[in-house]
Amino acid sequence: MSLSEPRAPKRRHTSTSQPSIAIIGAGLAGLRCADVLVQNGISVTIIEARDRIGGRVHQGELPGGRAVDLGPNWIHGTDDNPILDIAKQTNTAAGSLNSNVWVHDHLGGLMSQEDGEKYSAMVWDLVQQAFEHSNTHGAETHADKSLLDFVHERISDMIPESDAECAKKRGVLVRLVEMWGTFVGSPVSRQSLKYFWLEECLEGENLFCAGTYKKILHHIADPAVTGADLMLNSKVTKVTRQYQSSNKVKIELDSGRHLLFDEVVVTAPLGWLKRHPDAFNPRLPARLTEAISAIGYGCLEKVYITFPTAFWLVSMRMRGFIEWITPTYAPSNPHQWHQDAFELGSLPEPHNHPTLLFYTFGEQSKYMTSTLAKLTTQSQRTAFLVDFFQPYYSLLPNYSADSPDCKPLALLATEWLNDEFAGNGSYCNFQVGLEKGDEDIEVMRHGLPDQGIWFAGEHTAPFVALGTATGAYWSGEMVAKRIVDTYARLKQS
Repeated sequence: MSLSEPRAPKRRHTSTSQPSIAIIGAGLAGLRCADVLVQNGISVTIIEARDRIGGRVHQGELPGGRAVDLGPNWIHGTDDNPILDIAKQTNTAAGSLNSNVWVHDHLGGLMSQEDGEKYSAMVWDLVQQAFEHSNTHGAETHADKSLLDFVHERISDMIPESDAECAKKRGVLVRLVEMWGTFVGSPVSRQSLKYFWLEECLEGENLFCAGTYKKILHHIADPAVTGADLMLNSKVTKVTRQYQSSNKVKIELDSGRHLLFDEVVVTAPLGWLKRHPDAFNPRLPARLTEAISAIGYGCLEKVYITFPTAFWLVSMRMRGFIEWITPTYAPSNPHQWHQDAFELGSLPEPHNHPTLLFYTFGEQSKYMTSTLAKLTTQSQRTAFLVDFFQPYYSLLPNYSADSPDCKPLALLATEWLNDEFAGNGSYCNFQVGLEKGDEDIEVMRHGLPDQGIWFAGEHTAPFVALGTATGAYWSGEMVAKRIVDTYARLKQS
C-alpha cells in the first residue's frame, strides 16, 4: 500500500521558516517523528510523562535477568517492514516459529494434534474469508454485523449437517474462533465485519521478536534523544492552539510550567485522547472528536509464568500455541474465558526459556487488572495469578503438583488498563456499530495542521499497519515529512 500523505495544507501565516516543534510522547511514533525532523534541521522538544522513553515498548524482567516484552512481541508482516529491517541491523532475534496448535476442549481434554491443527486451519480459513468479504462487500455490510455473525453464517459450509458430529464440531470451531480476540484485544462478538479489512497487516509472516524490542527501541531512539531536547516526567495537561490569537501553540505541564511552539505533534495513545477531550483548548472540532470516539481501543494484556524447566517439552514436545477453549473446570474462571498461551521453551537458543506467555483480552483483562490493582503485596499478586492459571498449565504433559519443576518461579503480568499514559488500554480496533472507520482514521491522521496540531500513533498509521509497532513508526515518519514539506514550501514562497 502507498504511504502517500494528505495534500500539504494551506499554511496559516507564520513569521519563521525554522519552526519549533513539540512532540508529546516518546513512544515509537514520537521518536521516529523527532528523528526525521532533527535530520532536517528543525528544533524539536520531546515531552514525555513517564520517567523513560518507549511508551508501551517496554521490558520486564524474569528470574535470572531474562528480559521479556511487556508491549509488542511480534513483527507483523515481512513485506517492506522497517521494524524488521531494524531488527536485522541490531541483530535482534526475530523469526517464524513452530505453528503447532494444541487445543484443550471445554472439559480440559487434549485433542489430538491432528484435530487441533485441523480446527486451527478452519479458524484461519474463516478469518481469511472474512477479510475477503470485508474488502469486497464492506460498503454494503451492516455496521452491527460482527465477525462472529459471519462465522455462524459460514460454518455450515465447512461442517455440513451430514457430518455425524456436526453439532460437536461446530461448537468446537465457534469456541476456538474466540482466539482472534488476542489479535485485536476484544471479543469476536464485538469485531466489526464491515471494517474487518482494517485489521489486515502487511504481507508476509508474523515474526516473534525473541530478542525483545529493546535494541530496536534504542536504535530508533538514539538519533532522536541526541538531537532533540527530551523532557521526562513532564505530564501535559493542556494544549492551547492559536494562543492569544497568535500562530503559537501553548503546552501546559502539571508542574505549572508552560511552553510555546509553532507546531505540536500529539502521539498520545488513542485511549488517552478518548479520556482527555478537555486537554485541548478550544476543544477539538466535532468531526475529529467523533473520529476519536468512534475507533475502538483494546485491552490486550499478557501474563508470563516461568518455571524451573519447560516440563511440557520433555516427552510430547508440546511446542507452539496452546489453547484452552471455554473451560468449564476452573473455579477461578466462572465466566469460562478462553485461554491462549504461547510457550517460549522452544524458542531458538539462547532466547528460549521455560515460560508460558498467556494473552488475555476483553472482560478477562478488565477483571485481572482491576483485581491486581487492589492487591498490595507481591505475594498476594502471585497467589492470585497462580490460582487463576494453575487449572490450565496443570493440564500440560508431565505436570505434577508435587514436582518442583512444575511450580512457578515467577509471574509477571502487564497492567496497561491501569496505566493512564497508555490510555488505559492497548491498540486501536474496529468494533460493531462503526459507520465510517476508514474516514475516521484519515481524519485523525490529517489532524489540524492549519492550527499547528498534528496526530501520530498506531491509530493514525497506514491502513496495512494499524495497531502495530510498525504503524506507530510509520505514523511518526509521515507527520514529520508533512511538516518538513510545509515549511519547505513556506521558505520558497
